[in-house]
Amino acid sequence: MPDIFDQWADDAPIPETAGTTETPDAPTAESASATPAALRRAVQELLKHGWLEQTTKPHLFRQISTQTSRVDVLLEPLDLCVKVDDHRGLVFIAIAATYQPDGEDEDEWTHPLVRRQRLTLEQSLLLAILRREFLQREQESGLGTPVHVVVDNLLPQIEIYLGSTGSDMQERKRLMNLLENLRGHGVVSEVDAQDRFTIRPMIVHLANPENLQTLLQRLREISGNSDSNSTTPEAEA
Repeated sequence: MPDIFDQWADDAPIPETAGTTETPDAPTAESASATPAALRRAVQELLKHGWLEQTTKPHLFRQISTQTSRVDVLLEPLDLCVKVDDHRGLVFIAIAATYQPDGEDEDEWTHPLVRRQRLTLEQSLLLAILRREFLQREQESGLGTPVHVVVDNLLPQIEIYLGSTGSDMQERKRLMNLLENLRGHGVVSEVDAQDRFTIRPMIVHLANPENLQTLLQRLREISGNSDSNSTTPEAEA
């Protein structure tokens, strides 16, 4: 004898369907075009720091470097784009060429998402010295070679421009403070227990080389004027 629930099921009308039946597991157009989770995580990490290095985060670097066109589409509403330095294993955020500042007197530094961090004269000097050191090592050892520097080897170069304080401890402390300030810009690593640090490849793209050369030339002129003023007339004769 059929159950009452079976009778109800038999009597219920079958709903009409038009076209093919869509299964619950079939992906929708929206989900098919969604950004993959791996790429989403890589872009988030890129926006967090502004750069990614292949040596420290190879999987995230590969996601960005192999899908730059898709990343550029994601960054386009922000007037940003991604740059890839394959030789040095580096990807970083840059302002898109299509960005238009609001005022005529404004430039790319007025971009609302660009964080302005002005460097002091001493920080700019150290940045120029480290950039020159990085490029010299690249010429000697090839692109992509890690550039390690010992703190004590850097002290004489700083003294040429900033002068000597007469205290080794004070000069070392001054240099360590400058390195720590630049570390936030992603151009150097933390100083390790052996007093060594690594110059990071981002230093090549951080500053305009012409401006750095002008800075070094100006500092040389100041240093030369100071030396000539300290000499006696008898010595000059």
